[in-house]
Amino acid sequence: MAGFDKVVGSYEEAMEGLQDGMTVIAGGFGLCGIPENLIGEIKRKGTRDLTIVSNNCGVDGFGLGVLLEDKQVKKMISSYVGENAMFEQQLLNGELEVELTPQGTLAEKMRAGGAGIPAFFTATGVGTPVGEGKEVREFNGREYLLEESIVGDFAIVKGWKADRYGNVMYRHTAQNFNPMAATAGKITVVEVEELVEVGELEPSQIHTPGIYVNRLIVGSFEKRIEKRTVTES
Repeated sequence: MAGFDKVVGSYEEAMEGLQDGMTVIAGGFGLCGIPENLIGEIKRKGTRDLTIVSNNCGVDGFGLGVLLEDKQVKKMISSYVGENAMFEQQLLNGELEVELTPQGTLAEKMRAGGAGIPAFFTATGVGTPVGEGKEVREFNGREYLLEESIVGDFAIVKGWKADRYGNVMYRHTAQNFNPMAATAGKITVVEVEELVEVGELEPSQIHTPGIYVNRLIVGSFEKRIEKRTVTES
């Protein structure tokens, strides 16, 4: 069993080998299902000139937004960037490169990268700034863009439960981009809320098989709500 055990004992060990200039794919959507503590370890390490691939860049002071504070991010490949004033400031100042990518295309870039598919065609973005400079081909009378897939040096992922072999389950909408991100890292690190023994997870309920996971760590999470909406009393 020892050879298959993916559990590491510290966040420092979980992110060992991360270097300046690398590409990191991060799961999450807004602040839902984000690998909070793995992001915190990147901040602690002070790794710089990173390309971050994620749906968005968190908010000021939380999530991936903390990596902007010391300008650790060189480039963001993301879909939505509207909740972070520091992000906006760095973009307008020319300190941060941003490649806006439609959400479905971004998810497929990760999935294709994990599947060993170097590129794919999609109709999304044809005739818009998204398609500028990209190859266009016609299939069945409709134009499609050629989009290249993404593989990261690291993928950081937030799961719900996992066993020691790295088989992972996600909980409800916290699944979001995490399963695709998990396949697309040369080194995939998953942090989870609960660790169970091998055999305790129902095989049909496993979302990410352990073959994709290199390192696994158990953490505690703030799970901050991005915008709390309540009824007026």
